[in-house]
Amino acid sequence: MSQKDREQRGGVTRKRFIDWVLGTSVGGFVLAILYPVVRYWVPPELAESAVNSVTLSIKPADVAANTGRIFKFGDKPGILIRTPNGQLRAFNAVCTHLGCTVQYRADIKQIWCACHNGHYNLNGKNVSGPPPKPLTEYAVNVRGDQIVVSVEKA
Repeated sequence: MSQKDREQRGGVTRKRFIDWVLGTSVGGFVLAILYPVVRYWVPPELAESAVNSVTLSIKPADVAANTGRIFKFGDKPGILIRTPNGQLRAFNAVCTHLGCTVQYRADIKQIWCACHNGHYNLNGKNVSGPPPKPLTEYAVNVRGDQIVVSVEKA
């Protein structure tokens, strides 16, 4: 059967098949490029923790000024910071950009996300980098030799 006969009958010719393969390959390539870019710019939705408060095993005297400590708050990490002026602050330690765990950097006195170089001030507000919103702040209460961190800010 000749190529003209196939074209007249509506069959698939070699040229049509190659055009289809190249067209779908270009479409797949474009999607492979766009998907990571879109995922980078649109942060994932994060579920809220069911835990309302935790008593930390860290004693207040163990947290020196201008330092930070990671702790577990339900199924998510939290960060406890003693500011340079001695105040205890706690935040959700999940970066609002892509969900990486943040850390405290004493050299710049800021909360820092190493994934994409996001910076938060000591109030949890995003000050530079890609994070779209501030960290959730927790209430910190010192009761004797214990630190209690709770969801509701006092």
